[in-house]
Amino acid sequence: MLSLLVPFVVYNLALKASVVASQPGVEGHWLARSPELLRSDVFFNLGYALLWIGLFAATRGGPLRWIVVFLFHAMTMLVVIVNTSAHQYFMDNGTTLDYAIVAEWIPKLNEIMPIMVDGVPFSAWAVLAAALLYAALGPWLLTRTIEWWRGRSERPRVGAPGISFTVPLGLWLLALGFVSLSVLMVSSSPAAGGAGKSLARAPFVNLILTGVQEATAEEYALEAGAADPINAVADASLVPTPGTEKRNVVLVHLESTRERSVTPYNEDLKTTPFLDELAKDSLLVERSYVIVPRSSKATVAVNCGVDPPLYQGPEFEPGGIPARCLAHLLKEQGYQTVFFQSSSETMDEYSSMAENLGFEEYYPSESMDPEGFEATNYISYEDDIMLEPSEEWLRENGDEPFFIEYLTGSGHDDYRCLDTRHGSEDFAEDELLNKYLNCLRLQDIFLESLFDQYKELGLYEDTIFVIFGDHGEGFGEHGRYVHGDTIYEEGLRVPLVIHDPKRFQGGERVEELSNQTDILPTVVDMLGYEVGNGEYPGYSLLRPLPEERTLMFNCITERKCLASIKDYDKYIHHYGDQPDEVFDLSTDPLEKQDLAGERGATELDQRRQEILAWRSRINAGYGGSASSAATNPG
Repeated sequence: MLSLLVPFVVYNLALKASVVASQPGVEGHWLARSPELLRSDVFFNLGYALLWIGLFAATRGGPLRWIVVFLFHAMTMLVVIVNTSAHQYFMDNGTTLDYAIVAEWIPKLNEIMPIMVDGVPFSAWAVLAAALLYAALGPWLLTRTIEWWRGRSERPRVGAPGISFTVPLGLWLLALGFVSLSVLMVSSSPAAGGAGKSLARAPFVNLILTGVQEATAEEYALEAGAADPINAVADASLVPTPGTEKRNVVLVHLESTRERSVTPYNEDLKTTPFLDELAKDSLLVERSYVIVPRSSKATVAVNCGVDPPLYQGPEFEPGGIPARCLAHLLKEQGYQTVFFQSSSETMDEYSSMAENLGFEEYYPSESMDPEGFEATNYISYEDDIMLEPSEEWLRENGDEPFFIEYLTGSGHDDYRCLDTRHGSEDFAEDELLNKYLNCLRLQDIFLESLFDQYKELGLYEDTIFVIFGDHGEGFGEHGRYVHGDTIYEEGLRVPLVIHDPKRFQGGERVEELSNQTDILPTVVDMLGYEVGNGEYPGYSLLRPLPEERTLMFNCITERKCLASIKDYDKYIHHYGDQPDEVFDLSTDPLEKQDLAGERGATELDQRRQEILAWRSRINAGYGGSASSAATNPG
């Protein structure tokens, strides 16, 4: 029993200690934070050990003892899997592994398998395999080895005859007390050690507790008569006007591209020289934001002109998008529609997405010849792989007006962009960031080749190009990596460049707040149509935007984080996991100085109520249930 419990406890605490040591600003000082951030883990492991010691004390032999032994090993292996997965998830993303994430993964194993196989380092699999192997066979081998070393010919009898039942009962009560302490001592403090409560909890405890919170969360009540912006455009159509001109429309969807990492928004960083030159004769939106930092959500906002569902799905399900999207609207006006992507069709289930968006044809990387193209991550090839099928399609269909979306994949983690035929450059000292920036360079090379293709085919002059980032990417600026729950500017702020060879010469700028719902009404306006049977919530970027506009944002993980921006005032709500934050983006664009302590409780409560009401309203428009609608954290 001890030969399993002792290594188990040491293993769990070592995993948590490495997470604590990885926190920003704790180099050389992480031991000072460890008591608070390890306290829950210590209590959980003590409780876990006492539980099984009590069970072994209560069963002195026979079949019941073997059942306890089996459950002991099986349960320990389960906890090892959870703790190891939580550790790797945190190291990759900078956030905890909550129940909502696991609940999303389970029914989508085909989509996450490439992540599991290629996205998780071999070292992590080796550690997990070794831990499970030891949990399964280690104690038996160790005790046998010790017996052999001592020269004992037979094993001592298992069990402890004569032990009163009050002993295991006392051990179980102690176990219950310690496990309760692992929950209560974290919940009683606003943010243990300056970190979120979910990080301060033992990983297994956090997984169970977030599941309970999600199951028992109360739905935030909708105000009577609240507008439904989603179904308001369920019957929308385009109405031609005397100024209507059927020009081609091309969306270039830049995967994981944040505004601060491309040259038009950061002239000191030469990652995207072609986009920089293009922007000089284009409409550039200076403050363009995503709504949810996830590719599928951005695709809904851009194509359909409405806020995407703020819970997992339903954009992948048939009929899951009530609004009419650009492909639907333009098909009715005689446009041909097609969707290309350099990633696998399993990425965010884009095969279903393309159909729901109204595209007639869909070409993922599986339909393309990969010879000569390197994989740029575990799910994508170089974006140049789309050039040949694009040319073939355009030669066959370019005589009629068309609507095309190109989804690049090179910006996606895990950033394998240094060894392609295009070479690489040194953009940053940080190895991971440098890989990412080279991926953006590859996307820029593809973009230039795509424009050359349109010029060679004689289609350039009659085509409107919309180039946008689907979401940003975090590299530890606020302790978070990749994008899903990166609610800070590095995750939400993206490039948006609209290029029309017939206008914007000399370049134009939009300085007001904008999000991706503005793209559809802008395209409709540029084509000279009006919208009938509905009104999209976004605004045409060709016209002045409302100065008093408020933008709302949502993380992908349930009950993880929300945010809103009014002018330059940004508010972030963490559902009680850590204190809410406020930043003045006009003087603090990198969100270094939290001003929440200078704001009154009434103001913060109002901001929280506004954003929860928004979330509930949007999800209700998609038919979201109580479990998926906005919830009041109390």
